[in-house]
Amino acid sequence: MSNIETLVANYRDAVQAAAVVDLLNAYASDPVGGGTPLDAAVREKLPAALAARPQAFSVLAFDGDTPVGLVNCIEGFSTFACQPLVNVHDVVVLPSHRGQRVAQKMFAQVEQEARRRGACKLTLEVLSGNAPALRTYEREGFTNYQLDPAFGSAVFLQKKL
Repeated sequence: MSNIETLVANYRDAVQAAAVVDLLNAYASDPVGGGTPLDAAVREKLPAALAARPQAFSVLAFDGDTPVGLVNCIEGFSTFACQPLVNVHDVVVLPSHRGQRVAQKMFAQVEQEARRRGACKLTLEVLSGNAPALRTYEREGFTNYQLDPAFGSAVFLQKKL
């Protein structure tokens, strides 16, 4: 098994910034991520745009010097708890390292950073057909969100602008 190390990314560090962009591009290029590589302008601007947002953070996983995993997070706010929350926005593990608990190690780092920020919970969205991801998230303690079971579970919607 590989020796995986995780860290909260420094977007101003050239190596870490390139790892964030390259791993996110690998995810975007995969059918699960939409099957379309990131636009060149996005790849160029992303590290600085993330660095300009103190509510954003990313966790990287390295196998030696090789970046193999990424979790992008955006801090939000729970009005019911009157505390920050952290939305797990992207989770990437390269095919070469799947099944090696890389996500587990990254989620431990995400949770540590979320607690440091005073967050009351982690949230995420996942495609219903992505069974391996669902199993990973359930293993990490994520469950369907509901207030009153009579009203069912939350559904994630979007409206592009």
